[in-house]
Amino acid sequence: MSSTDLSRDALPEPLICGRFTLRFERPLVMGILNVTPDSFSDGGRYIVRDVAMRQAQKMLADGVDIIDIGGESTRPGAPPVPLEEELERVLPVVEALAGVGVPLSIDTYKPEVMRAALAAGADLINDIWGFRRPGALEAVRDSDCGLCVMHMLGEPQTMQRSEIDYADVVGDVRAFLQERVQALQQAGIARSRISVDPGFGFGKAAREHNYALLARLRETAPRPAVGQAPYPILAGMSRKSMLGAVTGRAQPAERVAASVAAAVCAVERGAAIVRVHDVAETVDALKIWAAVRDAENAARR
Repeated sequence: MSSTDLSRDALPEPLICGRFTLRFERPLVMGILNVTPDSFSDGGRYIVRDVAMRQAQKMLADGVDIIDIGGESTRPGAPPVPLEEELERVLPVVEALAGVGVPLSIDTYKPEVMRAALAAGADLINDIWGFRRPGALEAVRDSDCGLCVMHMLGEPQTMQRSEIDYADVVGDVRAFLQERVQALQQAGIARSRISVDPGFGFGKAAREHNYALLARLRETAPRPAVGQAPYPILAGMSRKSMLGAVTGRAQPAERVAASVAAAVCAVERGAAIVRVHDVAETVDALKIWAAVRDAENAARR
């Protein structure tokens, strides 16, 4: 079975995510909570713990399904953050939010942060390095957390500076994700804990590569075996420069409408989770998308 043989209506595999099992009868919204001073869109806004708590509560009121907490910016050119500093940023937030009723995701590639965050109550590890760093597999293997495996060409410090070259960006991303998914499963991690992310903006040309990936989003996921459901795909394009390249909006805060449009396009092309800054706007847009889908399905019957 090829990825293009999959039905548009095939639901992804439910995702075991720590205390939660995520099911995808509807697309889920992951809200971004950056507790960093230098993230590209909202750096410094939520680094104070009480302010971060208020933002999390707002996202919950707006209908967020997952909260993704990040203590280190991964924007192009961002410098690495020392381990202890990242721990000091994220652990108090995880501990404070552990009982809010939705899964908590940690955006990190450091095994030490993974272990500490899971102990503090996190449910999902969102790793831009695809669990390639030494110790990463071991840090998550024996838990029941969900995992998001992302594709990145290069590393944040250099990924948009060096020459970006793919033989076929969709095929190359899919091959990378297939290899990483196999590595996780060979390490003893259940398939039902794994989701994938093609890594929009992480070592991709703004228009040429990112929009090819979006147009063929279903094809970026590893091919499931016959009889298996697709892997859940996470799409994160919120406020990114790929949107500015098309709209001409130079500032991330000006890209809200484009971000919502991109999220709807991603869901239409198979995304199970969209990672966004603007939760309320995205939730409302996806309710309209779902109403149209339901009306279309009813007309078929």
